[in-house]
Amino acid sequence: MRELSAIRRATTLAGALAGLAMFAGPAFAQSAPEPAAAPFDLPTAIQSGTPIFEMRPRYESVSQTGVADAEALTMRTRLGWQTAKWNDLVGLIEFEDVRQLGGSNYNDGVPPAEPYAAITDPDVTELNRLQLIWTPTEQFTAALGRQRITLDDQRFIGAAAWRQDEQTFDALRFDADFGRLDVTYAYLDHINRIFAEELDWQSDSHILNASYTLSDPLKLTAFAYALDFTGPATAAVANNSNLTIGLRAAGKAWVDRFQLAYAATYARQSDYGSSLVDYNADYIAAEFAATWGPTTARIGYESLEGEGANRRFQTPLATLHAFQGWADVFLATPNDGIDDANFTLNVRPRWRLDHLFNIDLVARYHDYAFERTGDDLGNEINLSASAQITRRLGWIVKWADYDGPGGAAPADRTKTWIGLEFRL
Repeated sequence: MRELSAIRRATTLAGALAGLAMFAGPAFAQSAPEPAAAPFDLPTAIQSGTPIFEMRPRYESVSQTGVADAEALTMRTRLGWQTAKWNDLVGLIEFEDVRQLGGSNYNDGVPPAEPYAAITDPDVTELNRLQLIWTPTEQFTAALGRQRITLDDQRFIGAAAWRQDEQTFDALRFDADFGRLDVTYAYLDHINRIFAEELDWQSDSHILNASYTLSDPLKLTAFAYALDFTGPATAAVANNSNLTIGLRAAGKAWVDRFQLAYAATYARQSDYGSSLVDYNADYIAAEFAATWGPTTARIGYESLEGEGANRRFQTPLATLHAFQGWADVFLATPNDGIDDANFTLNVRPRWRLDHLFNIDLVARYHDYAFERTGDDLGNEINLSASAQITRRLGWIVKWADYDGPGGAAPADRTKTWIGLEFRL
């Protein structure tokens, strides 16, 4: 039923997009016209499209203090089709299936909870993407339907692509390119979350992101995300609603044989929309990286303010696995906030063999503390190795170990992943 609902929403909004095409066409008529093409009808555009086919088998194990060990062997399969361009329009449809392959014992995150550690990869077959993309000029794009949206480093809006069930959005999105200035606006109607369909959210949210590139050493991004989650009608869902306004600066430059890069973000968040909690909280993040040949060293710091009693900075639509450790201990910000000081060493060897290339080795260390009190919150070690076997087939081995101080800190846990990924 969720797929049918998504299709009905996309069909309803298609009229709005068609009307926009009639209105906006003259506004963009000043752009250089594309060369005239031979007649190209809709059936031909569909037949001339591109298939989408992906398979990702993965083994994951979790050992966590106070709960039974978990292991999961799952397969994610995606199958879809993207049409060729017709009258400045491209259509895309993609289905996603996640399935246990046997021998799996884990808590998939969907109630009722199983008596094992959490591995949030529930069985599901669903419509992952269904979108219509309109590009009347090189400077303007509109996308309507269920789609993938990732902005900046995905700290606030992302796809959560590490999980087998990807996060996508039923949305109407506009992107405009004004040279050095890029602007994105989207209205989010439904959040297709990573927990199959049972825990999806209804939304009445607006996101605005504008970036201005002065030069390679300085790109400024201002953003405003007004997130209102209207269903299911529970306090737990409603209290994720928030208004976040922030500014990000990033850049890179060469100094002799070193490439230096940095990024810094400040954001202020407050309650918004359906939220039942009255609060204000700050976010601060900074990182500096130096690359020499195949080796990159990065030092970073991130602070999410917490005032206690559910008054804390939160990022419910982020790609959370990429931040604050792969053990996924702090997917939800603690009530007293969190400070994360981290160091990463990344090596990408330049040599290659016939079936071993694009090697990527990562080692990362996190040191955590409560933001409000400064009390120790433990530390974490992350290690990963990945490479390509062929241009379409790759593998990854990944490990995370969180060691907490006890007391109010979360339980210790160790996670291991071994996976393959094939893309057509």
